[in-house]
Formats: sequence, C-alpha cells, structure tokens
Amino acid sequence: MNISSKGLAVAVLVAGGLIVAAYNFGSKQEQAAPSNAASSAPPLAGATEMPPGHPTTMPGHPTTTGTSGVPAVDLLPAQPANNVKFAHFRVGQRNVKGMLADGDEVWVGTSGGVIRYDLKTNDYKLYDVKNNSLISNGVFHVSKLGGKIMVGTYGGGLSVYTPETDQWQNYNIPDGLADQFVYDIVEADNGDYWIATWSGVNRVPNGDFSDTSKWETFTVENTQGGLPNDWVYSVAAGKDGDIWFATEGGLALYRNKQWTNWQHDAGLGAPYEKVKDDIAFSNDPAESSKHHAQQKAEQGLSDIKVGYNPNYIVSMIVDEDGVVWAGTWGAGLSRFDGKIWKTYTVKEGLPGNHIFMLHKSPGGEMWIGTNKGLARQNANENGFRVMTKADGLFANNVFSLAEASDGSLWVGSFGGVARITDYN
Repeated sequence: MNISSKGLAVAVLVAGGLIVAAYNFGSKQEQAAPSNAASSAPPLAGATEMPPGHPTTMPGHPTTTGTSGVPAVDLLPAQPANNVKFAHFRVGQRNVKGMLADGDEVWVGTSGGVIRYDLKTNDYKLYDVKNNSLISNGVFHVSKLGGKIMVGTYGGGLSVYTPETDQWQNYNIPDGLADQFVYDIVEADNGDYWIATWSGVNRVPNGDFSDTSKWETFTVENTQGGLPNDWVYSVAAGKDGDIWFATEGGLALYRNKQWTNWQHDAGLGAPYEKVKDDIAFSNDPAESSKHHAQQKAEQGLSDIKVGYNPNYIVSMIVDEDGVVWAGTWGAGLSRFDGKIWKTYTVKEGLPGNHIFMLHKSPGGEMWIGTNKGLARQNANENGFRVMTKADGLFANNVFSLAEASDGSLWVGSFGGVARITDYN
C-alpha cells in the first residue's frame, strides 16, 4: 500500500552523481568509469597508495581526486509545487550514501563531501578535500561515537570530527587501518570500536584512537575463514557482546573470540527462481570486477548475468532482541534469529529485492531502502507500507535515512535527499 503524498512537506538536497559499483544501476544512458579509476587518479596530500594486491575500484566508484569541476553548494529558496513544499540544495554531480541525525543537526554524506545542516537556522557547511577536512570526498558512512562524528570514506580512510575544537583527524593505512575504504563503524558493549573496511575489519580497543599500535585487523586469512570475505560492508553490535559482520561472502559472528558464518546454502537470501522475474536491472558487478565474479563463480552463479548474489550483504542491522536483518544484492531481506532464517522479497510486499539501507526506529518500525522505493514494516512484522517517488521521494533508489529531532524523515537517494515532515 503506497503512502499518500497529499500534504507532504518535502525538502530535496540535489546530489546527483556517480554511485558505488555495488549499487551501479543508474539510467541506461550512464557510462561506467574505467575499472581502475582510483588507481589512475593523482593522489591527494595525505592520501594512501593502494596496497599491493588491493582490488581496484569498480565502475562508478568515486575516486580521491578532490572537488575539481564540482559546483559549489547553492541554496535556493523554498517554493510550492503541486501543494508540496520543497527546497533544493544543489551540490553538483553527487550521490547521498550516509546520514546522521544529531540533535538539531543533520549530517549528509555525499560523494562530494559531508554537509552539516542546522535544522533551526537552515544554515549548512560543507566539509571536503578543499577545506582540508577530508582526504577523500566520497562519503559512505556517517555516525557519532564518543561525542565525535565518524565519517567513513572511499579512499580516504576514516575521518573523525571533534565538535568542541572544530577539528578533523584522519586515519588511514599507515595508522593501522585495514583499508582506506571504510564502510561502517560501531561501538561494542565493552567500549571497543569495530571498523568495517574493504580489506577486513579493525578492532580499536576501548575506542582509543590515540594508540594505533593496539589496533587489531581481522581478515579471511587470519581468522581461518571465520570472516568469509574481506569486503565488509556493515558491522553491528548484538546481545551479550556479539559482533556481527555483513560481507560479500555472507554473514559472520564474532562471539567469545570465536568466529561463525552463514551463507546462502544455510538460508541467507532468496533463491534465484523466486526473484528472477523481479530483478529490474541487468547491471552486474561481476561483469566489471574480478572479485565479484569470483564470488559468483564460487556459488555456481556465473551463468546469471543480472544483479543477483545472495551471499552479498549490502546492509545490516541487529535489533534489540538480537535478531539480525541482512539486506542482500537482489535476493531480498533476510531475518535471522540465530537459528531460523526467513527472507522477504517482492513476493512478500517489498518494492524491490536489492536492499541498500536498513534503519530501526525507536518505536520498533523497520525502514527498508530498496532499488524501487522505501518500505516500512511495523513492530509486529505483518506487512509493508511503501513510499516511492510518487509519494515524495527524490528517487526510488534509497541508500540512507535519518529521523531528525524535528520529526522529519530524511531519505537519501541517487540524486538527492527528500526531507519529509508528514509520512504517517
């Protein structure tokens, strides 16, 4: 059931641009960038060279070449259209992948830097390479830990902002970071920080960034396959000290210093026969990435030339009951309570089977960002309500979401963000 767009107040931050290859489905007219785009770009000051054997970036993956040629932010006044109020923040050819609501501020991570937006004054500030805040403008993740803003970037490592001093500190491979591509960071119950990267995960004991010599790195190799894949897209703290990892090779659990993992054959993701008629685009990362191709080959999926990989977990959350929710690449949304798997697809009411974003509201509602719209599942898990571009979204592909203190819902898509003030 679609949510009516009548009475919606929508503010749009226009941020069109290239998209990370894992989500590279765009319009049919889009031309992919060369697969070695990042490795051929001139390095920025403070940037780290790719380590030997590191996979090159894939088509559409942002590089670390700074903001050259990208228009400055341009705020236009609000104006009515079809009884829907909106305002545009023009930020050039960029996409929005991570957002954070923090008190009266919303942080919007784009492929052209991160924007700090004041809900009360409508003032904003862009932090990027030009003003020496970040090493890379491509932002995938924004969160707040220990009173500091954590920004995971494409190629520039982890950037940490301290509000009291208005200063940024950047951490990269020489500091002990497993990789310069950072996708997520979370605080465990014992105060440790876990960082998800393209080359495994870091554990920062007690969240202490001052002594990087104590950082640990976990990979497929040194966990003897306990971590099933080094490309880690999400990390979440569960119950009783559990730490969960979403990888391109399945779901992993770190419990009492022991590793366990699950793949499609254990129940993760829907079978191809169930979803094949609902895969709306043919862009397959395996066609441009040896790494993606290897993962599909290992599952016997080489003959499937569309965007489907049930082991590839793009998004993940763990709810208050310890239940894991894993969003897959074309195989729907999987629910795992530690024993039983259940998967939701278009057949169960989701708008799309590529699950890019998951967010749990304090009231228990689940927000699910897909390639064909935003779905909301209530705390009873008895169906979905769907919102699309026709209901006020900027675009139907939904990559990020934040619930602001003023009650507005901020939804990040390819091309922009919709700020929605009435979505009940």
